[in-house]
Amino acid sequence: MVKATVMSDATTVNPGEHIPKATTSTPGQTEVSLRLWARDGHKTGIWEVTPGTFTSTRPGYDEICQILSGTATITEEDGTSFDIGRGSLFVTPAGWTGTWTIHETLRKMWVVTEIPKD
Repeated sequence: MVKATVMSDATTVNPGEHIPKATTSTPGQTEVSLRLWARDGHKTGIWEVTPGTFTSTRPGYDEICQILSGTATITEEDGTSFDIGRGSLFVTPAGWTGTWTIHETLRKMWVVTEIPKD
């Protein structure tokens, strides 16, 4: 029998201990990620990051993001930007590069799908 994997409230679950954000340009910025489920190149979980600015890439995977709380501005490699906040849904595809500026602690639900290597 296959059973569901459930997180009763992704907005309040304790995701664990924050660690320094590796790609930040803001001293003291931290992040934490809590994986809920993974199988065959697919995974999902909750991620949280404190205010600051960091670079981000998607090497070999697509990511779907649903913002649960907080606000940020994401600037793409070509300089275009968009604001995100509670309720925002977006996809950063494999090969994507950009910069995130977190205005208030941000929490998202993420789904990653790895791109098969030929």
